Amino acid sequence: MSAASKALEEVRQLVAADDRRDFEFAERGFIATRKDPVIPRDAGDGPAFDLTSYDYLEDDKTDETVNPSLRRQAKILTKHGLFKVMDGIYQVRGFCVSTVTFIDAGEGWIVVDPLTSVEAARAAYELVTEHLGEKPVISVIYSHSHADHYAGVGGVTNVGDVAAGKVSIIAPAGFLKEAVSENIIAGPAMLRRARYQFGLTLKHGCCGEATSGLGPRPSMGTPSLIAPTIDITHTGQELTVGNVRMIFQITPGTEAPAEMNFYLPDHRAVFMAENANLCMHNLLPARGALVRDAKAWADYLTESIRLFAGQSDVMFAAHGIPRFGTEEIIAFLTSHRDAYKFLHDQTIRLMNTGLVAAEIAEVLKLPDVLAKQWYNRGYYGTMSHNSKAIYQRYIGWYDANPANLNPLPPEPAAKRYVEAMGGQEAVKARAADATKAGEPRWAATLLNHAVFNDPADREAREQLAAVYTQLGYESEAGTWRNIYLTGAQELTEGVANLAPAAANADVLSATTTPMLLDVAAVRVNPAKAEGLNFMVNIRLTDRNEKHLLTVENGVLIHEEGIEDAKAGATVTMTRPELMMTLLAGFPLSEFTKTGSIEIEGDASLYETLTSLIEAPKPNFNIVEP
Repeated sequence: MSAASKALEEVRQLVAADDRRDFEFAERGFIATRKDPVIPRDAGDGPAFDLTSYDYLEDDKTDETVNPSLRRQAKILTKHGLFKVMDGIYQVRGFCVSTVTFIDAGEGWIVVDPLTSVEAARAAYELVTEHLGEKPVISVIYSHSHADHYAGVGGVTNVGDVAAGKVSIIAPAGFLKEAVSENIIAGPAMLRRARYQFGLTLKHGCCGEATSGLGPRPSMGTPSLIAPTIDITHTGQELTVGNVRMIFQITPGTEAPAEMNFYLPDHRAVFMAENANLCMHNLLPARGALVRDAKAWADYLTESIRLFAGQSDVMFAAHGIPRFGTEEIIAFLTSHRDAYKFLHDQTIRLMNTGLVAAEIAEVLKLPDVLAKQWYNRGYYGTMSHNSKAIYQRYIGWYDANPANLNPLPPEPAAKRYVEAMGGQEAVKARAADATKAGEPRWAATLLNHAVFNDPADREAREQLAAVYTQLGYESEAGTWRNIYLTGAQELTEGVANLAPAAANADVLSATTTPMLLDVAAVRVNPAKAEGLNFMVNIRLTDRNEKHLLTVENGVLIHEEGIEDAKAGATVTMTRPELMMTLLAGFPLSEFTKTGSIEIEGDASLYETLTSLIEAPKPNFNIVEP
């Protein structure tokens, strides 16, 4: 029996012995779900979300192609509808990757984390209204700065009501900056990689996407963003909204750069944001991000236990299901904290004995007392890639072996490996032997070289796709399954030619002009900028802003709040016109001939500047050169 087969058999035995407690928690308080399972999009093809997408999980034959442990997790995460958590607290789950909470504040609802899209949040609010009665939203809480916790806000309130003071928006300090900045610079690469992490091009079904392990697939509707009106700046800060008292705990640098938990003393309930989940979380998501701090994460959980756990009868969160009972909550948070602490401390211990990241990932396992808890298993983050993230956070990508200091890039390396191993056919034959021997990881390494050596070799592509499919079916992590199966899909079908996500007006309005100019700077083609040296003053009339742009030495430098008399041109326009001409490729002549953009000095300089900016490639190759 191969190691993978042995691991799968052990998982089957664990699932068979499950005490079903998580299923009971997931089903407790169910009220109703939508009559129409399809949540339509406001614009565009396809649904925002289809509640029938995961019905296939009820078929026991699914265990043949979905890791039984992941299937168990997915069945819990995809139970959809309106649930009563306790008197005054309700959740709508299964409409999106995240969970939205409605807290009855007497005069209206406090909505916590309004999902990823306007359509999904609106559908959740409609379900609440249908079964609990008409009541306005009087406050929205964003627990942290990731889009699945704020981007549906337009489905439960609007800018006008917020501006009029009818609705407050509560968020941790620094929320707005982090919400728009985390992926603004590296957004195109992150979005491309997110297709892999979330399986966005995979079909639902036993051979396709089976959740991310954290929740269902994100809803695919319209994003929105309304700026916060109340900042939470420190732990212990208290607010009363309607008749609900809240005590906050800020947790920056855990799952998000700006994040917070809160406690409801009159309900004896604690909300743990995305800091305590039904799985081990990511310290470095496969889509890409700055590495998160495992030690800080564990330390904040320790603080949560001391502050709130012993005074709580209910714990609820931004993903997954609630937990009930003080002892259960303390045990859950303690075990979850210890899993992150063990992961951090033992990665560092092994690092300090000389093991490199790949070696640590191969040997590091949670103690049985932690690993036996389903909520510590690697459904979203894993011990493997999280330990590598910790290694990277402390000492970087380089493992200190000189051979790895300046290695060949993938394509030329592949050509030399294939040549050294006797040619393309020999490599494919060895990979077939590795597959038969139960070594799919080695087979994948060999076949990856074969594909990068000759991407037109259909047999090598199909052989590698089959190996990736096997690895995907075996994966306990929903993210790993999605990654392997998306790789297999692109090897056999090619890269889906998806249009880049359109910029959302709400998000753009919250983005500062320096952030937009940073985007322009990282899109400068240095070959086109070679030998150029000039300055342009920018005046934005709608924002009363001044910016100095300098092109020199192949880079674009921007300075806020100043002008330079030596600049070759001064351009007066609105910020939307700046975005259209500098970032969206609209010809300058369309605006100058109408007089909406005015230029003093050499108009050709601004045209030259716009010509240096190149749009990113949203559909770049990953599994081939």
